[in-house]
Amino acid sequence: MGLSLTAEHRRGHGALYDGLAGGRVEIGRLRRALAGLPLPRDREGRIMLGVDVSNWLRPDAAASAERLFCHTYARGKGQAQMIPGWPYSFVAALEPGRTSWTATLDAQRLGPADDVTEVTAVQVREVVERMMAAGQWKPDDPDILVVFDAGYDITRLAFLLTDLPVELLGRGAF
Repeated sequence: MGLSLTAEHRRGHGALYDGLAGGRVEIGRLRRALAGLPLPRDREGRIMLGVDVSNWLRPDAAASAERLFCHTYARGKGQAQMIPGWPYSFVAALEPGRTSWTATLDAQRLGPADDVTEVTAVQVREVVERMMAAGQWKPDDPDILVVFDAGYDITRLAFLLTDLPVELLGRGAF
């Protein structure tokens, strides 16, 4: 508490928000920078990417634009709910082995008119192309393994991404 009272720290608690409101993020530059960071690889040198949708639930934000009903799981079997919010598609580099650590490479909000398979294909394509431009993948490297959660049309994604050095793996719905 004493440190925050020194003359060097005269800014109020809102200074962070003022900085964010007055600044800007160059999304393209950020995406290129993330693609160039050292990425985890398995023993064979393969990069593994995970793709999934995560929801930012906003049930009390009635005036927020383009909210969708997001599928969420409650505790217990058969307790799924649909709650208003924004779904985001994420692509992350996965650590090998038994870990939950990831390196997020891209996030994109899904809109009401979006075809999730098309958006995902474009997103994965752009991430892989940025990684290749950054030197993360070279022609002698193993193909990039892209792992999808349940709910993706893997056959269609494989067709849309056939020209990239990727192997797709999807989890079936049970």
